[in-house]
Amino acid sequence: MAVRAEAGQRAGSRGTAPTVSDPARVRNAVLVGPSGSGKTTLVEALLAHTGEIPRAGTVLDGTTVCDHDPAAVRQQRSVALSVAPLFHEGTKINLIDTPGYGDFVGELRAGLRAADAALFVVPANAGRAGPIDPTIVAQWEECAAVGMPRAVVIARCDNPRADIESTIAACQEAFGNGVAPLYLPLRDGDTLTGLYGLLSQTPAGHAPPGAEDARAALIEGIIEQSEDETLMDRYLGGEDIEVGTLIDDLETAVARGTFHPVIPVCAASGTGLDALLEVLVGGFPSPLEHPLPRVTGIDGAEHPPLATDPQGPLAAEVVRTSADAYVGRVSLVRVFSGTLRPESTVHVSGHPTGIPTQRTGEADGHDADEKLAHVYGPMGATLREVDACIAGDICALTKIGSAETGDTVSSADHPLLLSCWNLPEPLLPVAVVARTRGDEDAMVKTLAKIVAADPTLRLERNQETHQTVLWCMGEAHADVVLSRLRAGGAEVDTEPVRVPLRTTLAKHAKVTGRHVKQSGGHGQYAVCHVEFEPLPRGAGIEFVDKIFGGSVPNQFIPSVEKGIRAQAERGLTDDHYPVVDVRATLVDGKAHSVDSSDAAFQTAGALALREAAQACGLVTLEPYDAVSIRVPDEHLGSVLGDLSGRRGRVMGTDVAGHGRTLVQAEVPSVELLRYAVDLRALTAGAATFTRRFARYDVAPG
Repeated sequence: MAVRAEAGQRAGSRGTAPTVSDPARVRNAVLVGPSGSGKTTLVEALLAHTGEIPRAGTVLDGTTVCDHDPAAVRQQRSVALSVAPLFHEGTKINLIDTPGYGDFVGELRAGLRAADAALFVVPANAGRAGPIDPTIVAQWEECAAVGMPRAVVIARCDNPRADIESTIAACQEAFGNGVAPLYLPLRDGDTLTGLYGLLSQTPAGHAPPGAEDARAALIEGIIEQSEDETLMDRYLGGEDIEVGTLIDDLETAVARGTFHPVIPVCAASGTGLDALLEVLVGGFPSPLEHPLPRVTGIDGAEHPPLATDPQGPLAAEVVRTSADAYVGRVSLVRVFSGTLRPESTVHVSGHPTGIPTQRTGEADGHDADEKLAHVYGPMGATLREVDACIAGDICALTKIGSAETGDTVSSADHPLLLSCWNLPEPLLPVAVVARTRGDEDAMVKTLAKIVAADPTLRLERNQETHQTVLWCMGEAHADVVLSRLRAGGAEVDTEPVRVPLRTTLAKHAKVTGRHVKQSGGHGQYAVCHVEFEPLPRGAGIEFVDKIFGGSVPNQFIPSVEKGIRAQAERGLTDDHYPVVDVRATLVDGKAHSVDSSDAAFQTAGALALREAAQACGLVTLEPYDAVSIRVPDEHLGSVLGDLSGRRGRVMGTDVAGHGRTLVQAEVPSVELLRYAVDLRALTAGAATFTRRFARYDVAPG
């Protein structure tokens, strides 16, 4: 049977989805590229070309397999990871479509975790627009750091401004060594009609201009990667190397991640789809060739490395979680070892106890046994039941209430924990408030589901500003989160984010806190003389006892301190900003043998601090964050000028790789509320930054 998770309805067709029993017959390829590059359209074309769907849908109509999220349909771009499998030459290819917009980098990281190779999709007009998108170059470098095999697809070749040759050259410039085309375009005027294979030299007699030089460069690149050290000498000696030998070496180099073929593709006409499928099956590695994540016991104890073995211990990971009103929680799972079967009991493990999580900033160590009813093969939002999911494959599980993105699914009698992948810190705060009292419960419940599903979203309930703040990756991410909140039945509004301020005393003063009341019966009597003085930033509240002669009985001295600290925490202004960085020295006082009490001296201490504020005046302090910005050198001047406009203090700069500079600065927190958005606009998305609290300092008048 098939389940449409997004609509919560059963599809018209019934039956189980086809599966594989050998990890060698699986390929997991993640599509990486900028928003609008044609990734989702390419997936549709491949699905239709291999007969998985009757016809290709379109992004504009909202009819694609992968863009099933309502926010994706509304925005006409992918906002979440989606999986679409197809079969070609007996091999199952799991195409993992990811969003291209920077706000959804968490979905991309999940896709990289689930994949064994990456297809970088670059639009064919990119060569006309200048250098390749720097965010894509950064993602290429990220894949290179872990040795992930990569190929480049030149997409949207039917674009009127397409320039395939200049785009290939731009990719070679941006991605470096090992990037070479396997095919050159054949045209009838400005229309792409086919591809010319550089190795096979087919179709014969149709070699486009520059084919001979491109073929020579391709062969030399392949031979450089060959393990046969005699091959280069034979080639330079004039020997004609067999095409079969070159193809074998090419596939080995691609799978090893040292050679990156470039393939032009036109999704509309189908040109290049067969060539791309050939690379996916013959060039990309199977899960057997891809290293597995580190694994431990759920207590963090060392565990022997796993292998991609369907008979091995079960170790799978939830790479994405979504919630559906009808189906419930849907967990997209990559199986690394063992086999997931229906009607089995599994163990769901979170991060080890004591390790703070991205989602809450607190320790998360949830563990639970869950009974599986079914295992599904995902086709976008459609779930088709499967008999099993072996090591190396991807499946979907439903109604696992405890599962969150990043959790490990293992055997109940042999629970394991896979090392988690790195995620960027969300840096755009959005304060939300329920529209009515009735929406508050719905907001809390829906937020819990959204935060569990999205590891790049952090929820903060600020005890000082009394705001519920969602830390998002950017405005597009915030828009998706708010739409999901409202879809969950919570009507919410946003409000300006408030930055928690502090106050301190402006100067030294000696004051008297006097609390004397007599209204019949037991009275209240407490007098304390206190000297107050400001302290350096970060010193907090310091209390000093200099009472001599018992003018304030020993049992009431802690009461004075307690009263001062309580009043400092409550604040001395209408905004209730806490008082910090003050030393209070108790030097004298008076007590009454009957009417003095703990409560009376607490009140007297609080009154003393109020009197000091009147005598000294208050200084407002604002928080500063230490900011590290990694910026391309061509944008360095703009970033430094912008920091100056934000009252930032540049603490230093350092080289951060080729053509990049790391800027260290301290900036008022209030100036960073929209910095995630502004920095992206200032540098065309090429710069990244991190922030952490540094200190409080005097705010301008």
